[in-house]
Amino acid sequence: MSAKKTDFLPEISNSNLKSDKLFKDITAVAIPVLQSEKLAIKKSELVKQLAAHTHINLEIELANWPDFTAKAGEIIEIPLSDGKLTRIYLVGVGAATDEDIRKASTAISRKIKASPAKLLSAIVEDKKQVENHVAALVLANYQFNLKSEKKLVKPEFVIYGDFAEQVSRGLIFAKATWRTRDLIHTPSNIKNPLWLANQAKSFVSSAKNSALSIKVKAGRELKEFGGLLAVGNSSPNPGPRFVEVSYAPKGSGNWPHVVLVGKGITFDTGGVSLKRPYDVMVGMKSDMAGAAAILSATVALAELKPKVRVTALLMCAENALSGTSQRPSDVIKHYGGTTVEVINTDAEGRLVLADGLAYADDKLDPDYLVDVATLTGAATLGLGRQFAAMYTRDNSLAKKLHTVGNQVGERVWHMPLLDDYEVALESDIADFNHTADKYDFSAGSVTAALFLEKFVADRKWVHFDIAGPARSEVDAGENIKGGTGFATRLLLGWLDTF
Repeated sequence: MSAKKTDFLPEISNSNLKSDKLFKDITAVAIPVLQSEKLAIKKSELVKQLAAHTHINLEIELANWPDFTAKAGEIIEIPLSDGKLTRIYLVGVGAATDEDIRKASTAISRKIKASPAKLLSAIVEDKKQVENHVAALVLANYQFNLKSEKKLVKPEFVIYGDFAEQVSRGLIFAKATWRTRDLIHTPSNIKNPLWLANQAKSFVSSAKNSALSIKVKAGRELKEFGGLLAVGNSSPNPGPRFVEVSYAPKGSGNWPHVVLVGKGITFDTGGVSLKRPYDVMVGMKSDMAGAAAILSATVALAELKPKVRVTALLMCAENALSGTSQRPSDVIKHYGGTTVEVINTDAEGRLVLADGLAYADDKLDPDYLVDVATLTGAATLGLGRQFAAMYTRDNSLAKKLHTVGNQVGERVWHMPLLDDYEVALESDIADFNHTADKYDFSAGSVTAALFLEKFVADRKWVHFDIAGPARSEVDAGENIKGGTGFATRLLLGWLDTF
């Protein structure tokens, strides 16, 4: 059974024709309307051509909708009866901020989702916003299913204007996030650590770029990775995998080196500390969203070509309930020798990440060390599903990531690393306990970050707890219900600043 669903990816192109040829094969046109005291449609070249082609006065049509305020995503639909062009959409873009453009783009995209429509979009005029526009159009059309009879019906988008380079870049961001979503949505009877490792191999191979390389460790090669083994040996067939994907173009030896570490739990039952109630396990195929995001982002760098070296470490395991599962009270030795007392086997993500972080510090000498994980429900309680929790001691780096997140639509919030809470990590028999249960500080996301910090030495480190925004509970906006692909665009946007 195949889980490759990139066939659903809409086609997208750029056109700046100034004649009737512009409307050849076009079935719908999207025209922006700015929110102001007196709504008016800007008299652009496209509007003039559209009026000549359809003989419709758009300002008169707009006046027929007195309740229309042009808030971002609000749409007036004007049907046409002649020719292939059957719809004109007047799309509210609010104040045309980045967020407004994303809202407008997702709204118009959903209007034609899973249809054969060909939409000419003039929603954006600012080159800086085209990438967001393209990504939103594509991702709002995301589809995934494993039905035996698949109808591959998808729209096509044409972006109006001289934006070829921006459209191409926006598509890189969109395709990478689409790929992340495909990995997340794949059911766990297909997706295990070996499958995820093989997908990584396939992505690197299909990129056909010498800057990308991959190594996979399994079996005895993992003997020093105590956290990964403790979690992954609960499902010994096929067992855990350590996947290392590198982007290192020729001549990049002196470039900044960023190491990304991703939680790759392909299914999480909670282990012996079984999740309650049982129905919360339904979404646990998405517990590898962090690993999926760093993999897709790293592979996409071969197209984006930033001047930065990147190594992605995917910590892949299944947290199952079996005779070989780890137990509460076990003591494990992580990569590098740190010992940890296991309190709750459902807090497995930090155990596999700890190995990856320690390995990165010891072997890879990163200038920046970043981990991405669906780590704690506490992060969702604190920030909901619109923001990821971001932890770092570097305020300047935090501000930069916050800015990039707002630009690409993947928002993060700088959270405190409170040293007063470190006492909760104490253990009577090991270096640390891993769940910070010694005291009831009610700050589970913070104490999880403090635990991870024990494995990064003095590196410039950032921890993203994406448990909230990595999964959507509703089908709306850019997302369908399920995995969102969060952090893919955030990482690409940041890495492209080097």
